[in-house]
Amino acid sequence: MDYLQIKRVNSLHGNIKISGAKNASLPLIAMTILANNSVSIKNLPHVADINTLLKLLSNLGAKCNRGEDITTIDTSSLSETKATYDIVRTMRASILVLGPILARFGHCEVSLPGGCAIGQRPVDLHLKALEQMGAIINIEAGYIHAIAPNGLKGCNIIFDKITVTGTANIVMAAALAEGVTTITNAAREPEVVQLCEILNANGVKIDGIGTAILTIHGTDKKLIHIDEFSVIPDRIEAGTYLCAAAITRSELTLTDVNPGHLGAVLSKLQEMGSKFTITENTITIHPSDVIKHVKIVTQEYPAFPTDMQAQFLALATQADGTSIIEERLFENRFMHVSELQRMGADISLNGNVATVNGKSKLSGTDVMATDLRASSALVIAALVADGITNVHRIYHLDRGYDSLEKKLQNVGADIKRLKE
Repeated sequence: MDYLQIKRVNSLHGNIKISGAKNASLPLIAMTILANNSVSIKNLPHVADINTLLKLLSNLGAKCNRGEDITTIDTSSLSETKATYDIVRTMRASILVLGPILARFGHCEVSLPGGCAIGQRPVDLHLKALEQMGAIINIEAGYIHAIAPNGLKGCNIIFDKITVTGTANIVMAAALAEGVTTITNAAREPEVVQLCEILNANGVKIDGIGTAILTIHGTDKKLIHIDEFSVIPDRIEAGTYLCAAAITRSELTLTDVNPGHLGAVLSKLQEMGSKFTITENTITIHPSDVIKHVKIVTQEYPAFPTDMQAQFLALATQADGTSIIEERLFENRFMHVSELQRMGADISLNGNVATVNGKSKLSGTDVMATDLRASSALVIAALVADGITNVHRIYHLDRGYDSLEKKLQNVGADIKRLKE
């Protein structure tokens, strides 16, 4: 098993190219199930979750050709409709195949999902919506059994709470449904927007893209031709490297980034003292004299993203004063706190609120990644910790970051991937 060995660095310098967004790539890969052609996708990140979903599609009969720059997926030969436990258990986003398979074939079996242990993320919202569209769903022996004997029908769906994966799943199901589907309280994340934009450009009319109300005009089981497209930049990867620059008080330039997707993150970094030079597709962060304390509440896009909470918590350990971070989306997403405390951070938890007293003197030690974003928080803290920090269980990190240690090495970090 691999781990990262990290030594304190005085500062980082140079450029980091941002990879394609993992959270955009996953629904876009699932979307190819709706296609009648071989689909070419550019800018897919080289991360474990992408490989897992491609393996799942291959097991279902699709032909996947993973290239360095372009990946082609041909689902015309799709023959299986059962997504088995051995793959789905490793990645919760595998549930994304449920909607498109059911819409295309009228039946499917998908294992109940696994993934990061950051709290309950039930799929009941997905299932309730599919039932409204005419599906008959039973859960047996850990599998979702779904049939739509008369095909899926358009209807009005109101999500009780905003769900990114649920919105993507139902958009794809509605794309091949009969009639018009309206989703109220839809997620507005850029990753959902790109899915809708690509479907809309390739024969599935969608109104309200980027708003909380989406209207999808289904093709009544007619598969669509999907032109080549490129995945949007990963805003969470970009935010992670901005936090690494801020905590080390470095000047760092991110390239191939979309600053428009990072409004809440940039705003909070400015509150903490950072300054930026921003172009259409680059962000340069300039070192600040002092890191200021901050108050953060995680909410759905366009508010502050839960996927950046851990990284900002690490940054707050080096701020002057007391920072308050409230996690409103997941009830078990502070598992990185105990590991940061092992490094010397002064953090107290009260339910879903973390109080971070800075500035803490951090010391390198052995720490354990508990989920994807927690692992990047430990890397950020290790950059300013005295001595050597060993971050274990980095298979969590590899699920969502493309070549993190190489990108950090290229800007001056003393970081190595080693074997246990």
